[in-house]
Amino acid sequence: MAHHDTENDETMVARKRGAKEIFVRVFGYVKRYPGFAVGTMGCAIVTTLASLAFPWLTQILIDDVIGKRRSDLLPLVAGAVVTAFLLKAVFNILRINLNNHFEQRVIYDMRHDLYDKLQRLSVNYYDQRATGDLMTRVIDDVNAVERVLIDGIEQGTVSVLSVIGVGALLFSFNVRLAMWALTPIPILTVGALAYTMTAHGRYRLVRRATSALNSLLHDNLQGIRQIKGFGREPHELGRFAQRASELRTATLRVMRAWSFYSPTMEFSAELGRVIVILVGGYAVIGGGMSLGRLVGFLSCLWMFYEPVRSLHGLNQMFQAGRAAGERVFDILDAPVEIGEKQNASVLGGRVRGEVEYRDVGFEYRTDLRVLGGINIHARAGETIALVGPTGAGKSTIVNLLPRFYDVTHGQILIDGHDIRDVTLESLREQIGIVSQEAFLFNGTIRENILYGRLDASKAEMMDAAKAANCHEFIMRLPEKYDSRVGERGVKLSVGEKQRVSIARALLKDPPILILDEATASVDTATEKLIQEALERLMAQRTSFVIAHRLSTVRNADQILVLKAGHVIERGTHEELMAADGLYANLCRVQSTAVTIEERLDEMEVDAAAG
Repeated sequence: MAHHDTENDETMVARKRGAKEIFVRVFGYVKRYPGFAVGTMGCAIVTTLASLAFPWLTQILIDDVIGKRRSDLLPLVAGAVVTAFLLKAVFNILRINLNNHFEQRVIYDMRHDLYDKLQRLSVNYYDQRATGDLMTRVIDDVNAVERVLIDGIEQGTVSVLSVIGVGALLFSFNVRLAMWALTPIPILTVGALAYTMTAHGRYRLVRRATSALNSLLHDNLQGIRQIKGFGREPHELGRFAQRASELRTATLRVMRAWSFYSPTMEFSAELGRVIVILVGGYAVIGGGMSLGRLVGFLSCLWMFYEPVRSLHGLNQMFQAGRAAGERVFDILDAPVEIGEKQNASVLGGRVRGEVEYRDVGFEYRTDLRVLGGINIHARAGETIALVGPTGAGKSTIVNLLPRFYDVTHGQILIDGHDIRDVTLESLREQIGIVSQEAFLFNGTIRENILYGRLDASKAEMMDAAKAANCHEFIMRLPEKYDSRVGERGVKLSVGEKQRVSIARALLKDPPILILDEATASVDTATEKLIQEALERLMAQRTSFVIAHRLSTVRNADQILVLKAGHVIERGTHEELMAADGLYANLCRVQSTAVTIEERLDEMEVDAAAG
């Protein structure tokens, strides 16, 4: 639902953003490369001028050479025609090469700016948007904008210059015929205006339908195991068919309008040619005009209507680019919710790790309060455990520390510094995170561990892997540290992925650590390996631990019990058990479950021995 609300908000912003504003901003990318722009346009103009020589040479060839039987001039005129075509070909080659480099630089710059902005947007921005939609904007929409930016400007300028140049040439041939040739122009103008005024909405629907289809495809490919596990292939095929049908319908709306518009414009241009043939034909028959001049005029007329038709094609490109540009600038204009102060300081060196939450409150929305009155004081090297039922606010508390979200009330301090007063880079350098769902990039194990510190040596990387209890299983793999883990680490087990992520955090060596249910979803044996690795990781660090297995937090310096966004109990394990509150009740429930689990493990060992 949030995704649809966001789409509606962006549509309203897009309506306020006019076509002029979009293309003025887009033109800013052209100004970065004036040499390419001038070179491309210069080559296009020379190519156009070379083309204009052909009608003039055609008239000379028919009237002055063939008509007067001047065979001595035939090679000279033919050579001039070849020279004109050669010039056109050479400058076309140069234009195409310049244009290609120009295009790719602009695409790179636009994608770079877009991705840079995406990196700086808050986690909350991504919570409300589909990944497939954002991918469409970075790849497809940038391409559509670039086509207008480079091809559209170049072709549009050349077409306008051709219309002016060829128009002047037409009047130099015969003023009366030139006036007749302009007869279709009012029809072409009215048609272009009618198409332009109605096309924007159609193209916006196409871009939105494309994003919806890409978003569904991205989700389904990521969740293919769940789809197969629940036998939902027919259901997902139906959903895909619906999205594909919406894209087909939106595209057909565009094509239907174009199918009427383009042939109508072509018919109008052809009607102009027929009028010229009739009027010019009578003039030649009556002796008021030479045949060569009529043929030259007709050649010139083709060159006049062709750029006019190109302008109509550019109109379609312009409307598609405008719709895509709106979606690109939706991202570039999005507010950076988690920003830095202009004079933000840098957390230099390694902090001690003293963390303090002072009367912290947080709201995702004004009507959705998640935390209220949170006070935590963690001394350097202490372990703070957060326990409580689902939705109590445990993950929100730790997400505020690296400023994935900003506090709504109160403040968070590290070594006495308000985290909103320091740079994000220096803040996050001090914090390591190991989450419940370990995320691995689609690369090698080596690359994933080195993500913790890119300049680490091989020995440092292997030491981190050994400390994380993952070196042994890595060495059993065919390519060892160079083994590829697959998308999101799919080639490794849950426990293996978790240990690799712990190795990554160990290599970073942060003074502050966040463990968000790092031992969840694994068997008892794997949990012991992970717990050993975590104990090494937590040594001499300030650690915030979220755990659903309370046995893993017994030794914490402080245990905070949360409910509905408030701390309702705090103390050591012994103090909380003596208080006989919610924590003690949770421990009693879990101790029964652990006893059953341990008994099952014993039964498995006995069965294997037997």
